[in-house]
Amino acid sequence: MTGARRVDVLVVGAGPAGLATAARLAAAGAGRVEIVDRETRAGGAPRHCAHGGYGTLLHPLTGPAYARLLVTASRQAGATVRTGVTALDWAGPLALHTLGAEGPGTITARAVVLATGARERPRAARLVPGTRPAGVYTTGELQQAVHRYGQRIGTRAVVVGAEDVSYAAADTVRAAGATVVAMLTDLPGPQTTPSRAADSRLRHGTPLLTGTTVAELLGQGRLSGVRVRHRDGRTAVLPCDTVVFTGDFVPEHELARRGGLALDPGTRGPAVDGALRTSRPGVFAVGSVLHAVESAATAAREGAHAAGAVLDHLATTDPLADTGRPSGAERADAVPLLVDPPLRWIAPNRVTPADRLPYVLRTATRLTRPVLRVTQNGRVLHRERLWTAALPNRTLRLPAGWTHRVDPGDGPVHVSVRP
Repeated sequence: MTGARRVDVLVVGAGPAGLATAARLAAAGAGRVEIVDRETRAGGAPRHCAHGGYGTLLHPLTGPAYARLLVTASRQAGATVRTGVTALDWAGPLALHTLGAEGPGTITARAVVLATGARERPRAARLVPGTRPAGVYTTGELQQAVHRYGQRIGTRAVVVGAEDVSYAAADTVRAAGATVVAMLTDLPGPQTTPSRAADSRLRHGTPLLTGTTVAELLGQGRLSGVRVRHRDGRTAVLPCDTVVFTGDFVPEHELARRGGLALDPGTRGPAVDGALRTSRPGVFAVGSVLHAVESAATAAREGAHAAGAVLDHLATTDPLADTGRPSGAERADAVPLLVDPPLRWIAPNRVTPADRLPYVLRTATRLTRPVLRVTQNGRVLHRERLWTAALPNRTLRLPAGWTHRVDPGDGPVHVSVRP
């Protein structure tokens, strides 16, 4: 639909986070709730993940089934889902220029929720030298080629990465009838559960090369091999016709950046408090745009959680106002939430005394049963020992039961680890 339109809530992104937000808001009577997504089908990344691991223990689902469930729930709740529509740029504090099959348009809302997700960095962004042959994929490209389009991908594949998404990519390669000749990571070990790593090594016979990077892609027309470099400087060539670059996710934060929203330097996504409010009143952010990348279940929980804050915001705005700016005061007591090395980032990354959403964080190195400490200006707000090892590229969780001890006037809150 072209021209200028008004809605109560505009959600950008029809993945698990955006769909869950819209479903909860529409069911709560938030007015006209609309989702726009540039893809031709709603559902986000789970649409391409034909493996299980979605849903619940009692009701397990594949990725496509989970995506259909979320889309159906949002539509049945009363939300409008518009696909093939790209949000181009901001037209005002709470307005966006869009472009779809029917032409350009402008949508003004009383609240905007950014659920734009994340993406894997491809070969070019990783600065891998060599030729430019066919047979080079990211996980998302691989899953679409195999599960959505039924394409053949080759016979011998190298998977770059050793985290959960890497092992899912290896399963997709096998589902396509190809062999995974090796997985490789520049880290000292796999970043998945011991049982999953053992299954890949023992049942499938897939070697894992640790402390190893891709030095060069080889082949003209079609990939013929990858040259790898070990930590000690030795190089070797792995003959293959397919390589899959996995992990290394970055938030799709372009819309947030163009809108001048504050970005967190650790996550590189919008900075948010525990209610998932950004630095602009009336604009919220949920899902993998905040932390690349968490599970679909985490994204959906965040969407449902953010809906409550959106409803509170709508209660303080004038639906007849031209700008959509809040008529009531937004919270001003959020303080920065920072992590100390070897922790990499934490989300949410602003904290108020009323926050109740658990935090997710990542470490850069392996930590054996570390102690998490939360401090503010020397005061210890929380301390707990983790009962499992902390691994790079795997989520750590921090409960929010300590936030009521935060003093908004006492400076940043720090999260650190101790042996």
